[in-house]
Amino acid sequence: MADARGIYSIGAVSRMLGLSQAAIRSWEDRYGLIVAERSEGGRRIFTRDQVEQLRFVQERLGEGLSAADAHRLLADRDAETQPIVQPRVPNPETGWLVLLVESDRYAAELNDASLRREGFDVAIAMSATEAEEKFASQSPALSIVELMISGGVGRDLCQRLKRRRGTPLLCISSLDLSEQALAAGADAFLKKPLDPAQLVSTVRELLSGVALMSADPVGADD
Repeated sequence: MADARGIYSIGAVSRMLGLSQAAIRSWEDRYGLIVAERSEGGRRIFTRDQVEQLRFVQERLGEGLSAADAHRLLADRDAETQPIVQPRVPNPETGWLVLLVESDRYAAELNDASLRREGFDVAIAMSATEAEEKFASQSPALSIVELMISGGVGRDLCQRLKRRRGTPLLCISSLDLSEQALAAGADAFLKKPLDPAQLVSTVRELLSGVALMSADPVGADD
């Protein structure tokens, strides 16, 4: 059920775009244009295309349009089958540390190279124990966790990392474990094999959400 280009929780989308979860839910109910799928556990999940639809609406609001008019323009675009403009995701500060928790050494090296080319620092952990040690000692800005790490304890690891600090969490797996990822507190899920550009773009988007978070608390994901 996982989209080949990844899925995002409503909490992650809220932080990435600087929109309240209440607004996203309200637009879905009122206009019925950007309708989130539901995970097996009933959580709202958004595809990359839907995130870009919401970004389009947000930009129109910034231009002074009403939510109704912004959705009307989006509907016109969809009717004309014009592609949504590619996201203008701000580059994070260079040197932000990403914790990469992988069970496959070759995959870890490839993803490490992709992230470093874009200015990230990377700490690799090949076991759940090593991941927790590096998470505690190095305070990464974002964690990428293979759910099958150390014999499949990735879900428990994610829950522990989220309890320690609420930094962005991206789960990955060659299996469709998106439901497990969301239940563990993941902000996004990507299915392996990972496309390097998609990986970097997802990391950037999740980190951009850190900067956009408002001072007001965001409601629980649903």
